Amino acid sequence: MEKLTDITKALMDERFGKDSVIALATTADDLRYVRYVNAYYQDGAFYVITYALSGKMKQMAKNPAVAIAGDWFTARGVGENLGYIRRPENAALEKKLREAFAEWIDNGHNNFDDVNTCILCIRLTEGVLFSHGTRYDIDFTAAI
Repeated sequence: MEKLTDITKALMDERFGKDSVIALATTADDLRYVRYVNAYYQDGAFYVITYALSGKMKQMAKNPAVAIAGDWFTARGVGENLGYIRRPENAALEKKLREAFAEWIDNGHNNFDDVNTCILCIRLTEGVLFSHGTRYDIDFTAAI
C-alpha cells in the first residue's frame, strides 16, 4: 500500500472534488447499514451535509468505523460529526460545500437554521482506486 501520491491525489480530486454520490456503510449493534449520500472530497476526507439525529449519525456515535464506495473507488475510514454547519469553525468548509452542492443545496431539503444540520467528515484511512486499468492501493493516513 502506498501513501497518497501526486497521481492518486489528482485522480481523487478530479473524480470526487465535486458533488459525488457515494455509498456509506455503518455498523451498530452487530447490524450493517448502507445508504447513498452526496459527498465532496478534499485532502483525504469526504464531507456530507446531514442531520445530527439521523440514523447514520447515531450509528457512527456507537461505532465511527465506516466504509464507502463510489465510481471505481472503495475505502474505509472514520466518521466524525463536525457539528452545526454554521459554526464559525465550519465557515470555510460550508462555503466549499455550498459551491459543490449548488445544484440542490437550497431546494428546501436542508434547514440551515436547525442546529442539528451538521457536517459529517469521513476521514479515509485506506482505499482502492481504479483508473484506466490501474489499481492504486492508497494509505490515506498521511493525509489526515
